[in-house]
Amino acid sequence: MRSHAIAAIPADGIGPEVISAGLRVLAALAQRLGDVRFDVETFGWGSDHYRKHGVMMPADGLATLKTFDAIYFGAVGAPDVPDHVTLWGLRLPICQGFDQYANVRPTRILPGITPPLRHCGPGDLDWVIVRENSEGEYSGHGGRAHKGLPEEVGTEVAIFTRVGVTRIMRYAFGLARSRPRKLLTVVTKSNAQRHGMVMWDEIAAEVAQEFPDVAWDKMLVDAMTVRMTLKPRSLDTIVATNLHADILSDLAGALAGSLGVAPTANIDPQRRFPSMFEPIHGSAFDITGKGIANPVASFWTAAQMLEHLGEPEAAARLMRAIERVTGAGILTPDLGGTATTRDVTEAVVDAIHSSNI
Repeated sequence: MRSHAIAAIPADGIGPEVISAGLRVLAALAQRLGDVRFDVETFGWGSDHYRKHGVMMPADGLATLKTFDAIYFGAVGAPDVPDHVTLWGLRLPICQGFDQYANVRPTRILPGITPPLRHCGPGDLDWVIVRENSEGEYSGHGGRAHKGLPEEVGTEVAIFTRVGVTRIMRYAFGLARSRPRKLLTVVTKSNAQRHGMVMWDEIAAEVAQEFPDVAWDKMLVDAMTVRMTLKPRSLDTIVATNLHADILSDLAGALAGSLGVAPTANIDPQRRFPSMFEPIHGSAFDITGKGIANPVASFWTAAQMLEHLGEPEAAARLMRAIERVTGAGILTPDLGGTATTRDVTEAVVDAIHSSNI
């Protein structure tokens, strides 16, 4: 019996709803496979914790999480708590504290989903976006001077290091090599940002020499939005900075049908610390408590977690179950359906138990 210790942090908004659904699916997988166990401990950190204690998580939060094999994260953000407080108080300290420098966001059109792009269906849009997750525009460097005065100044300094850029390039090239098309697109804005972004371009060219079997090209981030929309079949693996990939991956999720199906993995490739897995969609307070949140992203990111934990059979079985359910038209309202969170969850659980493949 293989066992994996998982720290669940449902956090805010629809996070508790979709993480609960994900844990239900993981329990079904454990029951179906019979040789794996998931030991889950849930932590009530987030905006409610902030309202009671003035912090999003305890001071020893990272030390507590370090003992787990993986972190299963819901969403962060609340209408009555500033966004920079929620983000910098919980999610970013985990990503940066555990050096989860590779943020991996797969996107493809699942069966049964009608995407907004004409003449684009399953197989036509199949991407993985690799987001540098430790520095860049989200490094937290900068400040404000003369606050409240007419001459007030605010600076946000993007930090790019040779170490940081090189390691994410190597990760992205390696991932591209593992995929059938062996194609990587490097996204920057080096025409206008002539220091850090030019360094990105130069390091990409250097690292490319280590991967002669990988074809690669470069795009400016604004032109990339056009290519993603008009020529989705021309793309496969994509690497970009913390900010650029954050934006592009939301566009990718929308082009695939909904952010409700978009997963993400915050990976420490060296496995020194636990990696963290979460849906992209955020806390979505407008539908919190209505029972209609799409749990597919939390299921897909659970499949990423299973792959990372060395459970490829469980991950593949879960993805087949997801595709069987979406292909059957069991969809939540964000995808044009009428199913509830519970409907989709139970359908995936049934598919896990009934499949002989």
